[in-house]
Amino acid sequence: MKTKLIILFLFCFGIISAQNSNFNSKNLSVSSLIDGTLLLPDTPEKPLLAIIIADSGPTDRNGNQQMMENNSLRYLAEGLYNNGIASFRYDKRIVKQMKDRTISEKDIRFDDFIEDAVKVIDYFKRSGEFSKIYVIGHGQGSLVGMVAAQNRADGFVSIAGAGQQIDDVIVDQLANQAPGLEENARLAFDDLRVNGVAINYSPGLASIFRKDIQPFIRSWMAYDPSVEIRKLNTPILIINGEKDLQVQLSEAEILHNAAPDADYKIFPQMNHIMKEINGNDIENSKSYNEYKIPVMPELIENISTFIKK
Repeated sequence: MKTKLIILFLFCFGIISAQNSNFNSKNLSVSSLIDGTLLLPDTPEKPLLAIIIADSGPTDRNGNQQMMENNSLRYLAEGLYNNGIASFRYDKRIVKQMKDRTISEKDIRFDDFIEDAVKVIDYFKRSGEFSKIYVIGHGQGSLVGMVAAQNRADGFVSIAGAGQQIDDVIVDQLANQAPGLEENARLAFDDLRVNGVAINYSPGLASIFRKDIQPFIRSWMAYDPSVEIRKLNTPILIINGEKDLQVQLSEAEILHNAAPDADYKIFPQMNHIMKEINGNDIENSKSYNEYKIPVMPELIENISTFIKK
């Protein structure tokens, strides 16, 4: 876990998916690349809908990847369901591309994920079945949802979202987790931003700067969360956990400084995947692959209250 950078989840291949039949659920295909699950509670009026957008990598609708089954997004959706809030969570497009063996790493762009999120929001707006639509973005999904929600959604929730551009986030992570690499990373990112390619980087940074992934990283770098969040004209809730090993609390503070009217909540015992951690970093690391541990009830309560008010 010492080097669990956000970017290292970018292309961890394989997907695990599960669904609890005790909920009124429906699997939907919004487009040829977007498959997801709608949880629809029985409500007397048109329900509120939360669209849940996953973190980086080939993350499925439940928050899982190969060798990493924690069901974080599934438990989040089910918790909202128990509070009378409908939800739609979907597989990242690269999940289907990997299954179909059509994925081309060098052709992926950050804007692809924004385009998918926009399609999901518009799909449910056209349906007319929901009274309001909220977007919940987790990790990388925070920035994706932040952009997609502009002039479309009725509210936005950021969970463990970055406040800085991704290159600055990674440099800060390296400074804390791999001292000695951050200066080289900064120079490589600057080359990538200005020249469109980074060549002179340490072998220890190859997972970030390998040739095929550089266009994607550059497209991600083009978005500044502290700028994008100011473009939202709807209620905002910013959430992070003090046990988060991937996203520092300072990132949430940057978002809150950019949107001072937003609701702001820090959970002392919550980690990156929204689980309660009372022990050390070993316990924290193990939780990424413990699929029976629910997300924190306080998180569900906080989000539900925000959406319903």
